[in-house]
Amino acid sequence: MSFFLTPRFFYLCTALITGFIVSFFLPWLLGPMLLLLGVAVLLTLLDALLLYAPVAGGASPVFGRRALGEKLANGSDNDVQLFIESRYRFGIQVEVIDEIPHQFQRRDVLFEATIQPGQTQVIKYQLRPTKRGEYEFGALNVYAASPLRLVRRRFRFGRAGQVVPVYPSFLQMRQYELLAIHNRLTEVGVKRIRRVGQSTEFEQIRPYASGDDPRTINWKASARRATGGGADTLVVNHFQDERAQQVYCLIDKGRVMRMPFEGLSLLDYAINATLVMSNIALLKHDKAGLITFSNKPGAVVPAERRPGHLRAILEVLYRQKTQYLETDYELLYATVRAKIKQRSLLILFTNFETLQGMERQLPYLRALSKAHLLLVVFFENTELRTYLDAPAETTAYVYNQTIAEKFQQEKRQIVLELQRYGIQALLTPPQLLTVNTINKYLEFKARGLL
Repeated sequence: MSFFLTPRFFYLCTALITGFIVSFFLPWLLGPMLLLLGVAVLLTLLDALLLYAPVAGGASPVFGRRALGEKLANGSDNDVQLFIESRYRFGIQVEVIDEIPHQFQRRDVLFEATIQPGQTQVIKYQLRPTKRGEYEFGALNVYAASPLRLVRRRFRFGRAGQVVPVYPSFLQMRQYELLAIHNRLTEVGVKRIRRVGQSTEFEQIRPYASGDDPRTINWKASARRATGGGADTLVVNHFQDERAQQVYCLIDKGRVMRMPFEGLSLLDYAINATLVMSNIALLKHDKAGLITFSNKPGAVVPAERRPGHLRAILEVLYRQKTQYLETDYELLYATVRAKIKQRSLLILFTNFETLQGMERQLPYLRALSKAHLLLVVFFENTELRTYLDAPAETTAYVYNQTIAEKFQQEKRQIVLELQRYGIQALLTPPQLLTVNTINKYLEFKARGLL
């Protein structure tokens, strides 16, 4: 059905009905009212004729389409554009309703516009998904009305059931990548850290040659050669550019990562940060890898720097889901020991709410830190922080704030306890997860810990 009557038509009908009721008491008004009724009928027919009259070439009088990417970025504002073209010979008023996926729970995707003959109206809006998966779009509905605006004609464009996948936030990844290329990461809070020492590592010793830096002479090896009576007793240390280090992101998919914050779960924050962190590591000439875990084995992507590796990480992250059981850290330790053979940076995204909960996993964390540089990243409860900053007006509120402060203090105690055993720890609000993780990574590179 494409024929609809507008509110203006019903207002006209209400006025006519009122006039006929009044004419019952004033008979002289009946004649003018009948004339007005005839005019209203003619105007309605004329309006319908204008909207349904064929246009040159037999094309549709109105053309519309929706333009969006092949995939959407989770947790980011994704641009959507609607193009509406009029082929009528007169200006039209349009109402545009886009049938967006039900996951957005929005009923306000309705736009009004005036389009002149032969013009194209571009309507832009944004969608922010908060869950990964497949989102199904419906049709694009355009309701056109002539200047009389008594009748509307509906046009439907696009096929129903257009499925668009929602991936981890590649838009956030591209933002950081662009800033990194132009050395502008400080604009989003990433600190500029000066590297200590040179970006080289020892390869071998070789005989001294004219022009070598005297500071590279290996005096101990030269003395041993002189004692042995060998030729070319003076030798120097030869260095080469630092080889790529391995950076693994370990993502906890247990029930502690289901907690929501601003629509996204902690797992989705960790996934988005992992994608950005992997890309930054590749830009810094390191190798990026991925391990996910819960109460059972998860995905493993070995650390590489080959072309297309970031795409492989993105596809694996897209399929990850949280589990409802407690995470098995013994399984994580066994996986790392079996899959990672050289010293690497392990960035563990998890969440500890209590000191006791962390202490249960501490033996496995200590075992990981013996063979690798381990960074444990967990989340600050920002809602508790907001609650603590609010003024206390009642005694009960003071008691509740005291309990909330205890939980906040326990989070800070977890950081100190991990550091006591030589484990790097980062307590961060969810919205600053990506920036703070990158800062830690750059700090490790500057200190030569990698």
